[in-house]
Amino acid sequence: MRANVHKQRLSGARLGDRLLGPLLKWLVRERVLPQEPPFDPARPLCYVLENDALSSQLILQKVCRAQGLPLPFEPLAAVPGERLRRVVSLARLRGWLVRRTDWRTHLEDLALLVRATEQSEEADIQLVPVSIFLGRARDKEAGWFKVLFSENWPVAGRFRRLISVLLHGRNTMVRFSRPISLREALIEDSGEARTARKVSRLLRVHFRLTRTAVIGPDLSHRRTLVDGILNSRRVREVIAAEAEKKNQPLRKLRKRARSYALEISADYSHPLIVVCARLLRWFWNRIYDGVRIHHLNHLLNVPKGAEIIYVPCHRSHIDYLLISYLVYDNGFPVPHIAAGVNLNMPVVGSIIRRGGGFFLRRSFANNALYSAVFHEYVDTIFARGVSMEYFIEGTRSRTGRSLRPQTGMLAMTVRSFLRHPQRPVVFLPVYFGYERMVEGNAYLSELSGGKKQKETLRGLFRSFSILKQKFGAVDVGFGRPLHLEEHLRSCCPDWAAERDAPRPAWLPGAVDELAEGVMRGINEAAAVNPINLVGLALLSSPRNAMAEEDLIAQIELLRTLLRELPYSPLTTVTEMPAADVVAYAERLGVVVRQRDQLGDLIVSPEDKAWRLSYFRNNTLHLVTLYSWCACVFRNNVTFAAEDLTRMARVVYPFLKDELFLVWDTGEFLAACQECLALFERLGLLVPSGQPGVLRRAQGETFQALQLRLLSRPIFSSLERFYITVALLVKNGSGRLSAVELENLCHLTARRLAVIYGFDAPEFFDKRLFKNFIRMLRRAGVLDTADDGKLVFDEALEIVIQDAKIVLSKEVRHSIWQLSPEPAGADRLEAA
Repeated sequence: MRANVHKQRLSGARLGDRLLGPLLKWLVRERVLPQEPPFDPARPLCYVLENDALSSQLILQKVCRAQGLPLPFEPLAAVPGERLRRVVSLARLRGWLVRRTDWRTHLEDLALLVRATEQSEEADIQLVPVSIFLGRARDKEAGWFKVLFSENWPVAGRFRRLISVLLHGRNTMVRFSRPISLREALIEDSGEARTARKVSRLLRVHFRLTRTAVIGPDLSHRRTLVDGILNSRRVREVIAAEAEKKNQPLRKLRKRARSYALEISADYSHPLIVVCARLLRWFWNRIYDGVRIHHLNHLLNVPKGAEIIYVPCHRSHIDYLLISYLVYDNGFPVPHIAAGVNLNMPVVGSIIRRGGGFFLRRSFANNALYSAVFHEYVDTIFARGVSMEYFIEGTRSRTGRSLRPQTGMLAMTVRSFLRHPQRPVVFLPVYFGYERMVEGNAYLSELSGGKKQKETLRGLFRSFSILKQKFGAVDVGFGRPLHLEEHLRSCCPDWAAERDAPRPAWLPGAVDELAEGVMRGINEAAAVNPINLVGLALLSSPRNAMAEEDLIAQIELLRTLLRELPYSPLTTVTEMPAADVVAYAERLGVVVRQRDQLGDLIVSPEDKAWRLSYFRNNTLHLVTLYSWCACVFRNNVTFAAEDLTRMARVVYPFLKDELFLVWDTGEFLAACQECLALFERLGLLVPSGQPGVLRRAQGETFQALQLRLLSRPIFSSLERFYITVALLVKNGSGRLSAVELENLCHLTARRLAVIYGFDAPEFFDKRLFKNFIRMLRRAGVLDTADDGKLVFDEALEIVIQDAKIVLSKEVRHSIWQLSPEPAGADRLEAA
């Protein structure tokens, strides 16, 4: 009886292949992953499909024939006496109009395979799971109607499956997975039925994880999700506490909690994702000259079943769209994105919500009910295995520099993992590098004192004018994945035993270290584009102007340094020749050419210098090593290597904190030695004739000019450090609070910028001064008295002395003279 059933199945499959196979050659164009089969075709094998849909079986037959693999419709010789094919289905689809899945009907096929393995001590059958997705591979010709029949979680009926093949056959993804060894799966003395059920469970989990990885998790209806949040223990307890505290009815507070949940939650729509993917593909081709992706393998090699948390830097609103598009285009589900509630505008907010966006308010520390609802929402989607994305800096960088990480969402993610540690969590840093900014004019207005422009529909319609412009190319770099469990083990080896504690003592420190690691990971994946190089070179010159040949030579020097002594193995540098780099920047309008009888000048006009400084700041961390080694020779012909090392020990921790550098102090000192040796090979330094003493090239040489230009990128950081220390020393210990010092530093730097024409808005950025003061306190250089004033000892005098070595007397004198005079204090000597 059973043999007859198998014979009928084999005959029916072969008949279907003969009748429909030629048609499928025209209808189906598949993308096979991985390119090399993850199994040995020479060993006995049996393909396993998620269900017995005829279209899936015929597509598998076509793929195997094209790849030269064993054909699924051939009899499986490893099962003697049975007419079993090389393909089995994990479930049978029943019903004509409404399809349902029956997981039990095909256990007999698995049992036959188990029996064949048990009866032979040497035989082993590979079970190769094969997942087939219609409408999920890259498709550059997808029509609007097709999205209605693209791959999703619900089981498709026969008619829908037929339409899907017709519409999406040429957009098919076939994924072969690693085989399961039946020999290893055998359970001793348990019988073939029990082993078959065990293997069936393993395969069901595998197919679910694969489908989740490709099209995203199976999410319940939004109302069901909201109901679950409101019925959670955490939210119910907060509602009860608020009712008692504010004497309000429970019904009113529950209604408010529901409104919060609806305001926050996403309403994921896969058809809309497909539509948006097509729109965005057109959009990128319209405004950009290309999107360059670096180190995509870091995403592709994330272990299956792991929950991915994308943590990119934040340069532009384009970031939201770009990362979702790239993730989707490479076969991963679109992540749920944390977006500011300011983007929840009519129409636009609904589209963002259906594209996976969920909204959060800028601050909700004083709203216990909103906080509880938001935490529960994040906890819920995390527990369901939803990949997430949030910008760790919290807001877009207006200056191009990396901002201090905001750890709120990061802490929520870690706490959610402590409550639901069922699957591994991977943080994936992402770097964005642009050549022109869509929001350039808005950023300039804000940095010039204007108010931040509120996001409105009217502003959105105005922004359509960007479709008439070109914004160069975009670089997207995926950094090294950070595995949360490994990080927790490094911070607290016994974290698993303490995860149920309400507030583990080690958690804040672990979150802060993770945030720093993410920022360093973003910086490691940086890509140096032509505009970055022009900004680094041109803005280091007086009045932001250079002779064309000098600019080309300085750009070539920067490229040589970045390649000979790279910041990180992940850092990429444009291959464009230096002369073409200058021409490209001119074509994009970031520099202008001034004709001159002695040779053309390349200039960044005053109204364009800020824009160029933005792109220079993107890559400041990449040239910090070279710039530091060069700046000690800015005002010194010779310099002792011992003094350079001593000063680096003092200054480097502050540079590392400001720019999120990857080296520890010892590694930085070793890198300095390599850099100085490279300077000698390039002729920037020459033999001094004295052991342990370094000498720069002669002052009238071009190499000396190059070394001076190379010192400029981090010079503003050293000047800010000196402004802070000078104000402290000038006012005296115990005279200023941290807030007062921040304000004085900001005013002094702004005044210097006006007088000397500094074009970098970050020079007087109050946040940078705040971070430097924080570092001084952390290092023990500053302390806070009971009255809130900052106190210090003679250790700051060492900084003053070292500043005399690096900063010119003119700069030090200007900073000292422009610093506000302390009331009633003795005047200190500036020199």
